Amino acid sequence: MLTWLAELSPYFSPLNIFRYITFRTGGATATALLIVFLFGPWMISLLRLRQGKGQPIREDGPQSHLLTKRGTPTMGGLMILAGVLISTLLWANLANHYVWVVLFVTVGFGAIGFYDDYLKVTKQSHKGFSGKSRLAIEALIAAVACLAISYMATPGLANKLALPFSKDLIFNLGWFYIVFAGFVIVGAGNAVNITDGLDGLAIVPVMIAAGTFGFIAYLTGNAVFSNYLQIHFVPGTGELAVICGALIGAGLGFLWFNAPPAQIFMGDTGSLALGGLLGTIAVAAKHEFVLAIVGGLFVLEIMSVIIQVASFKLTGKRVFKMAPIHHHFEQLGWTEPQVVIRFWIISVVLALTGLATLKLR
Repeated sequence: MLTWLAELSPYFSPLNIFRYITFRTGGATATALLIVFLFGPWMISLLRLRQGKGQPIREDGPQSHLLTKRGTPTMGGLMILAGVLISTLLWANLANHYVWVVLFVTVGFGAIGFYDDYLKVTKQSHKGFSGKSRLAIEALIAAVACLAISYMATPGLANKLALPFSKDLIFNLGWFYIVFAGFVIVGAGNAVNITDGLDGLAIVPVMIAAGTFGFIAYLTGNAVFSNYLQIHFVPGTGELAVICGALIGAGLGFLWFNAPPAQIFMGDTGSLALGGLLGTIAVAAKHEFVLAIVGGLFVLEIMSVIIQVASFKLTGKRVFKMAPIHHHFEQLGWTEPQVVIRFWIISVVLALTGLATLKLR
């Protein structure tokens, strides 16, 4: 834990750099990248040995996946989580309660995803953890996190929903805010989970969203910048930029092994945890609606599944050739790299749109 060095900085001026969130965010990024990059090959070999046949490939999915992806190990999210957790514990201010709330959700959702992946691999079936039980536990974890965030919030912001573009657009939802914020966290986790269907498709938009929300968290946690940009000042959230930096570093390391053709899949272990992490930071920073913009790709993916299922049950017809929507474009003839890279481009555009809500001037 390097934060103790910051306490010595008044006596040793070179150590002053450890007091800066920006420096520690960079340190967390580099540390997480190094951890995943160095230990990635070992973990891939271990998971391949333990899993044997790897992640089961859906028979009702694109037929090309049956040949190209069969035998690839899953649970690669363990690599990402290890990088994020270790670098956060090393570089973040552990006296900051927001840090622990985000880690609580990340580890909790990661554990759910791990159990789901474990059942799928051991049974060689797509029927993992019961959907209702899984959602119930996710909701419980999210509710605890939201209660903690509400308790830590300043009196003027507790249980209140802020809208983009105007500091004056804020509504007191009372205890219903816990339900709403919990929905944001659970929804983010499952939306990223749905998106994780092609090599590299989920991790890059996650890193783009992490970079965006790292910037937002830093601004909302700074009294001067938040006042200048006319956004709500949320003391303590600036420290969450360190976690976002760690996620970017771990994500870059994972992408090295997940780039097509993937040597390992993220699995529910990673996708569920990373979505929950982003959702929790958005709730803490009072930018829940901005998450829907920045993470618009994830919203599109999960909505395509909801629309497809609802349409088929109500009319017997499908809106898309295949859901989630990235498979729809594969069925239209797009190659996997085309789908992935074009979706990355969409994520960049959405992130810039989300940043525009800050009224940068």
